[in-house]
Amino acid sequence: MARLARLLPARQAIVTLRLVTSSLLILTAAAPASAEDPAAYPTHKIKMLLPYAAGGGGDVVGRLLADRMGKTLGQSIYIENHTGAAGTLGTQMVATSPNDGYTITVGGMTTHVLAPAIYPKLPYDPIKDFTTIGRVGTSSIMLVATRNFAANDVKSLVALAKKGEPVQYGSWGVGSTGQFCAEILMQQTGIKMDHVPFNGIAKLAGDLLGGHISLATLDVATATPLVKDGSIKALAACGERSPSLPDVASYKEQGVPFDRNLSWAMYAPAGLAEPIAKKLSAALKEALGDDLVKGKLLALGITPQFVPGEEQRDINARDIAAWKQVAKDAGIEVK
Repeated sequence: MARLARLLPARQAIVTLRLVTSSLLILTAAAPASAEDPAAYPTHKIKMLLPYAAGGGGDVVGRLLADRMGKTLGQSIYIENHTGAAGTLGTQMVATSPNDGYTITVGGMTTHVLAPAIYPKLPYDPIKDFTTIGRVGTSSIMLVATRNFAANDVKSLVALAKKGEPVQYGSWGVGSTGQFCAEILMQQTGIKMDHVPFNGIAKLAGDLLGGHISLATLDVATATPLVKDGSIKALAACGERSPSLPDVASYKEQGVPFDRNLSWAMYAPAGLAEPIAKKLSAALKEALGDDLVKGKLLALGITPQFVPGEEQRDINARDIAAWKQVAKDAGIEVK
């Protein structure tokens, strides 16, 4: 009996150890494969968190890519919209998300290039806090006017302003790409125009159509149908010629030395495992090669152009420095 009593604790310990070992094996088997093995990614749905309002240009681009990339990856990509603070709120949410490949975003000029130039206390670093998946494409900002505006191109606008005529232009907000494009024009030509910031691009377009303001900068997706139906006219493209308005000459073609691309790109949180980054990058590249995707992007005024993530990250870093100088010279700052 005494010997049996001595053996029981040992046997109980063995049984307990076996139970613990079995439980660990069950838990390990139940854990998401992607957390243990990046090569198995993706094993469940992916979230595309977009810092744009539903129905806007950035939202349309994101949904288009999500649908096509989901087919390549074998998992659906669903959309969440988080607007606010000119897109920086939603972008910050992406920066602080787990770096497991299940949160991605599409960023534009404002979120990843202009924001660090105008926000002294930006809550994220657009280079260090993200893994750049790759470039989506490039687009332009349109300098547009009412049909009866006295100028039809950059040359005649400069001449008008240099006569001493008061010139006002509207943009969709302080620090917007539209304001930067107007500031570039003023800095390169020496003219003066007064900025009228609007609360959003819809309000700006409405007041332009109503004749409450005569000159404005609009994103190409908003400007294209209005120019094509004759409601307004386009004076120049800030950036390259737009595929949706190919007859509108660029700043550079009209003597303004500006040749920087205005890029859209895809991002994930920093520290993303290389095998996952490569899968997302390959899916993005394949999506941009799809004829249907290309056609819809071109209709939005975006020229599809894949650039690998590391190369696009370096381009962003260079452009941030250049736009910071523009902001400094123009006194653009959002506090």
